[in-house]
Amino acid sequence: MLRTEGLSKTYGNGPEKTVALDNVNLQITRRKLLAVYGPSGSGKTTLLFLLSGLDKPTSGRIYFEGVEVSSMSERRLSRLRRNSFGFVFQNYNLVDELTVLENVMLTMMFEGKPGAERRDRAEELLRRVGIAGKERRRPSQLSAGEQQRVAIARAVANRPELVLMDEPTGNLDQENSQQLMRLVTEMVQGEGTTCVVATHNLEIVNEAPSKVVLKSGRIVSS
Repeated sequence: MLRTEGLSKTYGNGPEKTVALDNVNLQITRRKLLAVYGPSGSGKTTLLFLLSGLDKPTSGRIYFEGVEVSSMSERRLSRLRRNSFGFVFQNYNLVDELTVLENVMLTMMFEGKPGAERRDRAEELLRRVGIAGKERRRPSQLSAGEQQRVAIARAVANRPELVLMDEPTGNLDQENSQQLMRLVTEMVQGEGTTCVVATHNLEIVNEAPSKVVLKSGRIVSS
């Protein structure tokens, strides 16, 4: 489904050059949960941003369903992200001017889906992630764990083929982290979605069916 060949990313030049990713080769299969483990600064977030097309590699290639995406124009990348990718950011990136329900409906609105369909889908997802009854609240009125659940619901609203999650349990306690990962597993199974989770949480890594370990921008174990 998704693979990389010699993927590298550097920032700066000369003595200030920083290698964020170094010759990363990955093969991600459909309907799988892949955990990308590593400490802060290991390149996890950089990898997710490259896989999603939010950043460009310095060298190497990325293929999605056999099509090279690393050299796509921004217009084609934008269309691909909108139609096929979902992203859960570490800080959620919810819009506080909108209600919880409206946040989940937002990506479907960009797709031009009818209002009734958007609402039904958003309400269904919020029920599944345990936020039923809080649809009219603003994100700032929710706990960190609840905001993360809303972010996941929004990420899968358009039924993307691939969901990328950056440190989804970084701001959660152990109980909420476990609940969140159970939810992610259910989403992978129920929605048929492929999910890549960047994390430094060993519990997530141990439970994931597939995993890779990053250190200083290189895969050291898989």
